Amino acid sequence: TSELLGQLLEWSPTFIITVDAAETVNSLGIKFDILIDDANYIDSLQSDIKHIALNADTAAVAALKYLTDNSYPAVNIVTDELELSEYLPYVDKINMVIFYDNQKIYPIISGFSKWKPAGETISVLSLFTDLVCTGLVQTGNHVYQTIADGFVSFQFSGSFIVIAESTV
Repeated sequence: TSELLGQLLEWSPTFIITVDAAETVNSLGIKFDILIDDANYIDSLQSDIKHIALNADTAAVAALKYLTDNSYPAVNIVTDELELSEYLPYVDKINMVIFYDNQKIYPIISGFSKWKPAGETISVLSLFTDLVCTGLVQTGNHVYQTIADGFVSFQFSGSFIVIAESTV
């Protein structure tokens, strides 16, 4: 995770963090911009921190509301808990990539294609209708593997599906 954070931080993003992770990230010497909390009690960790109130939301929903309300075009989310239903209402409002459990998870629209090496695994995490994949063979329940080096593509009915690729 620290290698992934390092790669993402090279882009100088707005870094939003939860209270649970703030002390760990601070101990690594990483500056964060926004803290999701209701108490505003960690001001002593770093200066010039904005706060997002949880209200009745989860941290993911509070952050996504903030980002979409402030017209951010994209977000990379690094999480150790994934409740996909929290993210789905924001798919049409912000480009998102979720890094969870050695997976890169993101929504795609029908017609999506991507070059992948042979033997890679792609899982479909959301509901779909009329799914047709090219360059892939089904190896399990909603799990596909690339047949050869080259482009894979997805065609389906509906506005989007969510897929996961292994990052290891």
